Amino acid sequence: MNREQKDTVGRMADEMRKELTGNILPFWMGTADPDRGGFYGRISGHGELHRDAPRASVLNMRLLWTFAAAYRVTGDAACLEMARRAKEYVERCFVDPRYGGVYWSVDAAGNPLDAKKQIYSQGFAIYGMSEYCRATGDESALECAKNLFEAVEQYAHDARFGGYWEALGSDWSEIADMRLSAKDSNERKSMNTHLHVLEPYTNLYRVWKDPRLEARIRELLEVFCSRIVDARTGHFNLFFGDEWDVRGGIVSYGHDIEGSWLLHEAALELGDESLLKRVEPVVRRLAAAAAEGLQPDGSIIYESDPARGVSDHDRHWWPQAESVIGYLNLFQHFGDGEALRRSEAAWRYIDARIVDHEGGEWFWSRRADGTANLDDDKAGFWKCPYHNSRMCLAVIERADKILGA
Repeated sequence: MNREQKDTVGRMADEMRKELTGNILPFWMGTADPDRGGFYGRISGHGELHRDAPRASVLNMRLLWTFAAAYRVTGDAACLEMARRAKEYVERCFVDPRYGGVYWSVDAAGNPLDAKKQIYSQGFAIYGMSEYCRATGDESALECAKNLFEAVEQYAHDARFGGYWEALGSDWSEIADMRLSAKDSNERKSMNTHLHVLEPYTNLYRVWKDPRLEARIRELLEVFCSRIVDARTGHFNLFFGDEWDVRGGIVSYGHDIEGSWLLHEAALELGDESLLKRVEPVVRRLAAAAAEGLQPDGSIIYESDPARGVSDHDRHWWPQAESVIGYLNLFQHFGDGEALRRSEAAWRYIDARIVDHEGGEWFWSRRADGTANLDDDKAGFWKCPYHNSRMCLAVIERADKILGA
């Protein structure tokens, strides 16, 4: 590592700390609901607060993770208070006292709105609770995360072919519509859900060295390497039938680069050299496949459909953030200088085009024509402080390791 590369990493870390503490976290602290607890469910792209909007499990679990992780890294007492607020609201309004697991959504008063058990959402609840335990040592958060893990394993694990079902009913029974969102295919298994089961299981393992949890992480890594990553293209396949037969051929560049570092993180956490030898070539191939979506300005486009020969050239906020982490990961662990250049270029694009320097937080996207997308939410079911705060925290923590080496 040369002096220029050290300077780049140090500068990025300084700028990330400023972005996190000066823009992202203050915006989300401002969404706390002083009357009904928790956080408001929606702010439009034009900055309009919808006080009575439904509240999504995904948003609330990601708020919990964000503030807990921010407290762990920065020591800011205000972040601890926000994390505590998020934890208490999740426990009071989202945890199902009868059947276990967490609801998909509640209304503004905190009453169950959609009580289905989306496994993606269970994963983020484990992620948030395990991070709260990691940051504070709170045993009740760890116990909640363990209970969620047990429920997922009992009801959603496919003991025959491996992996997890997409969704179940409020009582963990079969349901017809298993889609995560309206844009997704209604299939029994998806890459996205498995990625966001692997991620929280890895985080839970940091605070709970359970042998069965370790076995499931290993199983998930094997599923990704042998089933989900396309052996021909290096991209993730997105949807599957029960026996991992591929359904559809959309390429999601953001998931490719996000998955590259999340798979690597899981393997590194287990500390098994033979497992790393299995996973690391897949890590590098995923990152190379994602680079097909990189643009000269440092951004990465949303997705493509090779069979139809069309691509979505909008620059959504979250793939940009994942590019920063994914390519920095290649530099950190493999000494890839070009990857560091890509990571910095992605951050430069974010700072210039995605960060809302006037209104706070980030725009949902820049459209292909370069205009800011104000039609989609600034805060809502899917617009959360997860990808961008995680980017900042990851760069800050990784910079300490890189520069301390």
